[in-house]
Amino acid sequence: MTANQWQIGKIKITRVIEIEAFGGMRRILPDADYEAVKAIPWLFPHFADADGRLGASIHTLIVETPDCRIVVDTCVGNDKDRLVPAWNQLQTNFLSDFQATGYALDSIDRVLCTHLHVDHVGWNTRLQDGRWVPTFANARYLMGADEVAFWQAGSDDERFGPIYADSIKPIFDAGLVDLVSADHQVAPGVRMIATPGHTPGHVSVLLESAGETAFITGDMLHHPCQFARPHWCASVDHDKPQAIRTRTDIFERFADSPTLIIGTHFATPTVGHLVRDGDVYRLDV
Repeated sequence: MTANQWQIGKIKITRVIEIEAFGGMRRILPDADYEAVKAIPWLFPHFADADGRLGASIHTLIVETPDCRIVVDTCVGNDKDRLVPAWNQLQTNFLSDFQATGYALDSIDRVLCTHLHVDHVGWNTRLQDGRWVPTFANARYLMGADEVAFWQAGSDDERFGPIYADSIKPIFDAGLVDLVSADHQVAPGVRMIATPGHTPGHVSVLLESAGETAFITGDMLHHPCQFARPHWCASVDHDKPQAIRTRTDIFERFADSPTLIIGTHFATPTVGHLVRDGDVYRLDV
């Protein structure tokens, strides 16, 4: 097992990083001021720096089972007009890094969107000859029916830019979307779990193979500090009380178990096991 690849029974998970850095997370987690972060000692050195700045990552996870290859979430994407300056008109090496893992873009069978926020759908499409085209042309794109209905009712998110127009609608236009329930079985050993709150149709992903399990969080939490402070909500959580209930239920479910927790925004080392820490929890890496 390396920092970017893990094995769960017969399922292999590979992480492809688009952006990883310390700092900037207080915009997302306003309660996580520097002194509050320093009061959680187990965050250091992996998930916070000496100044109390949180580390975070935007990455894709490639899940390979004996039956299919699945991409979970697709980051921010290049060439896109975004109102967050750090994400506007990105020019990263994401596609070449992706293919350097040994996975060709046209070898992907499924793209699973945990939800439809800006940093989870960007590489659904890429710019080609002035048009947005599917990045994974041979894949079916799985989107929660409730999640899509929520975003279609409001179209683009004015806080971030024309996300629906450039990263979601072209996939519908190409006929590649499958609308699925929040408990959809993606493949043998891979299924979605409803984890609402961050968005109404938000899902996480449970992997089960050969007696081993892993849980991909999505944005039911953004940073390991929320294991210690489950009441810390993201500024972009749609329903904050529900988000807290979801975290509490999931933490209780997986605490002190052998399930590997894989954070969708956790900085390297990204994974660990959830253990009880008094009345709250910590991530052991």
